[in-house]
Amino acid sequence: MEYIYDKNQNSEEAKFEYSLRPKSLEEFIGQSKIKENLKIFIEASKKRKQPLDHCLFYAPPGLGKTTLAHIIANELGVNIKVTSGPVLTKPGDLAATLTTELSDGDVLFIDEIHRLNVAVEESIYPVMEDFNFFINTGKGPGATTLKIQTPKITIIGATTRSGLLTTPLRDRFGIAVNLNFYEEEEIVQIIERSAKILEVKTEKEGIAEIAKRSRGTPRIANRLLKRVRDFADVKGKGIITKDIALKALESMEIDEMGLDKTDRFFLATVAEKFKGGPVGAENLAVALSEEIDTITDVIEPYLIKSGFLQRTPRGRVLTEKAYKHLKLPYSKNENLF
Repeated sequence: MEYIYDKNQNSEEAKFEYSLRPKSLEEFIGQSKIKENLKIFIEASKKRKQPLDHCLFYAPPGLGKTTLAHIIANELGVNIKVTSGPVLTKPGDLAATLTTELSDGDVLFIDEIHRLNVAVEESIYPVMEDFNFFINTGKGPGATTLKIQTPKITIIGATTRSGLLTTPLRDRFGIAVNLNFYEEEEIVQIIERSAKILEVKTEKEGIAEIAKRSRGTPRIANRLLKRVRDFADVKGKGIITKDIALKALESMEIDEMGLDKTDRFFLATVAEKFKGGPVGAENLAVALSEEIDTITDVIEPYLIKSGFLQRTPRGRVLTEKAYKHLKLPYSKNENLF
């Protein structure tokens, strides 16, 4: 299946996103309260000449976690090393990064931090607390422990599944930030900025149609802009008008609520195979032939935010709004909780 958001993006898509990424808090659109607080924390860190407290960003994909990590490094005037939880498979991987690739004040960004190996997670605790790393040498009675002083760095963790973080790890982050979906007006500003960078000619009505279907997510907005630009170049005069935007989005099967074919198939499956729910993520994963992480991290957040889906103690349940959107008869389930 195809997704508006593809968690397995290729290098070309990554370069495209990087080219549109704001480089400072001033350029970053949306999340105003978070920006205001981060600006204060960064200025305080620079005044004290101390590393910024460790930061945790949690949100669905595409809302700006990675972008904010790069902005923080840029605002601090330091380097950033990017890695991810699945890549750090053993403590030695973390030791190599800390001792050879980072200096005092630098930022270590760990994406998908909830997927850290248990041994790696435990080895990172003393780094976050006292900038020490312990290496065990040998086995049995003759084993010894070496203490290595690490650079005084800031660790920024990003996760789509904050509930999977262990309490000891979560408690070691001095700054915890929950990024929200963006308002439609903010998405319009983001698309306007991206179109300017890409030198794409647009009309306000065309941008508005893209923004309406961007699910409150900058990454999706930028990808839709790229695709609609293709239609404008081939089917139009190189200008993203309302008509061109509507034709492009209809061709991509993205409806007026921003739902794509996968979203509608998800809702229809819950409605028809599971009588509207409640249904658990495991059963849904089997019925949709999808991974549970894809369902919980990629598909569900926007459906819940938009009022199409509810999570109850017994499982996922469709709302009346979802039935109306699917044009199916609605029957209220009285025994959900």
